[in-house]
Amino acid sequence: MKKLVAYITTGYPEKYFTVDLALALAEAGVDTLEMGIPFSDPVADGPIIEQANLRSLQNGFKLDDLFEISREIGPMVDTLWMGYFNPFYHKGMETFIAKAQVADIHGFIIPDLPYEEAQPYKPMIEAAGLSLIDFIAPTDTPERIAMIAKDARTFLYLVAYAGITGSGQAEDLTPIIEQIRIHTDTPIYVGFGVNEKTAKEKAQGVDGVIVGSAFVKVLMDDLLTPTHKIAKVVEMAREIKARINE
Repeated sequence: MKKLVAYITTGYPEKYFTVDLALALAEAGVDTLEMGIPFSDPVADGPIIEQANLRSLQNGFKLDDLFEISREIGPMVDTLWMGYFNPFYHKGMETFIAKAQVADIHGFIIPDLPYEEAQPYKPMIEAAGLSLIDFIAPTDTPERIAMIAKDARTFLYLVAYAGITGSGQAEDLTPIIEQIRIHTDTPIYVGFGVNEKTAKEKAQGVDGVIVGSAFVKVLMDDLLTPTHKIAKVVEMAREIKARINE
């Protein structure tokens, strides 16, 4: 069965809402949760997630909130922290590793930390029993694809196109998927531009999809109550999970 990874912005609209949403998504069939760490300059994210990041920060989000609520989510849901390198650098990778272990978080996704620059950190992360998820993009050379794929653990994050999250762009990923498969049996998950309309197509030839902006867009709808937001996101997650496994 193909997997569904759900990204949500931690602490938006309120930190304990994140706990309720995470547990509801797990019950709906989400296999892995990406807890997005709010940051003021999320360079790989589109305007929807960027705005959610800013709102969470304006509401007073602190890293201690991430660590606190993760202790309630991690034991119940397979969870990764997704964030930009700046907080990891300033707080210290050792601190993030220790906090992740306490909260039963299984690894990190750091989109602005390229494979080459991650090498000083990857051994300490993996020695702690955690994963650092690697990215591959359609613009990568065959040599770079081989290098990254051979070293990948847990899953490979295949960027569906060269751009930011939430875009509707489409790209034929078959050639790059075939290249990756030559070098690794690690599962390949496609992210960027995945929603209930595109999920079935995006899931072709891969092992799972990563959905972010489609979920966060619902969370940003101020006309919905918190209960309705969770219900709508859960319904969408169930629909996507069904479509990728048709």
